[in-house]
Amino acid sequence: MKAVVAYEPRAADHPEALVDTTLPDPTPGPRDLLVRVEAVSVNPVDTKVRRRGGWAAGEAKVLGYDAAGTVVAVGAAVSLFKPGDRVYYAGDITRAGSNAELQVVDERIVGPMPTSLGFAEAAALPLTAITAWELLFDRFGVTQDSDGTLLVVGAAGGVGSILVQLARQMSGMRVVGTASRPETREWVLSLGAHAVIDHAAPLGDGLRQAGIGPVAMVASLTHTDRHYAALVEALAPQGRLGLIDDPETPLDVMALKRKSLSLHWEMMFARSMFQTPDMQAQHELLARVAGMVDAGTLRTTVGEHFGTINASNLRRAHQLVESGRARGKVVLASF
Repeated sequence: MKAVVAYEPRAADHPEALVDTTLPDPTPGPRDLLVRVEAVSVNPVDTKVRRRGGWAAGEAKVLGYDAAGTVVAVGAAVSLFKPGDRVYYAGDITRAGSNAELQVVDERIVGPMPTSLGFAEAAALPLTAITAWELLFDRFGVTQDSDGTLLVVGAAGGVGSILVQLARQMSGMRVVGTASRPETREWVLSLGAHAVIDHAAPLGDGLRQAGIGPVAMVASLTHTDRHYAALVEALAPQGRLGLIDDPETPLDVMALKRKSLSLHWEMMFARSMFQTPDMQAQHELLARVAGMVDAGTLRTTVGEHFGTINASNLRRAHQLVESGRARGKVVLASF
């Protein structure tokens, strides 16, 4: 099969950061699907793994987590899908990724693709939808009756673009996003945010100028260490702080004590990495997301289409994602 691989950690603009190659076709295990990959999207985790390495020297590391494609074969114990089914998923960080013609993936973390979307549009959704869903509903415990203000830091990115929509559709909360450019501000408002403030300026100032008082929850999706003190200050007593990024400096958890604030990490790969008993929850939530998309209550978050899946186009996509200037998701389709 054709594949795009990394052999060693390199900067995204290096001509050998990602290279085209061919690899043996994979074989599905008992609970696995063998999927023909039709489209992928690029997430910050793709770029982090490429930069940091961690695989064996000389190994051809296939990156990529988001994918949409067609099931071509199933393992002996598979019960949720059959050959010919169109599926979408975010994969498993401990296994070979989606930047290949064929991929094996556990059926319990795969969802039926929205029938109203093409492969590229569907590939933009899984990782960000799982992350946003788990943060809102599993970590924060948000329900349809939840009220108060939810502050989403980095609301124009992939996760933020889904989280804003889910919070508006599935809770009674006031949703305030942060963005730093006119086009990203408009994007966040178009997704349903009640208000947008500039995160290039001090967050506390922006909240005060917008007349926004203490917030019940903060979803910090980027630059948590930069804004940490302001986020602690902005949170109401007994508020909840959730984050998904990798702060470069340690966070002072003692700063949370005075207000009895709680800290919530979201790592969407935890279920598949540790084979948790509730691993199939990701299949179920992806099915619910597909239903919402088909009903017109949730929209895909494609920002840019970078063409065919190959090393050159993936290097360009990695550079854009690393720049922090991507709006929504970068997708690529077909080999």
